[in-house]
Amino acid sequence: MARNDVRPIIKLKSTAGTGTTYVTRKNRRNTPDRLVLRKYDPKIQSHVEFREER
Repeated sequence: MARNDVRPIIKLKSTAGTGTTYVTRKNRRNTPDRLVLRKYDPKIQSHVEFREER
């Protein structure tokens, strides 16, 4: 199906080393590089960068 090719499901892993992950979708046409977002990490109770893992 074309839906999975354009907007795949990706995991975002915390850069703080806590092992916390978020699951989201991204549009490969608009953001072909790895996605980096600042999100809340409940284990350290702070906002940190989450990077896309493959």
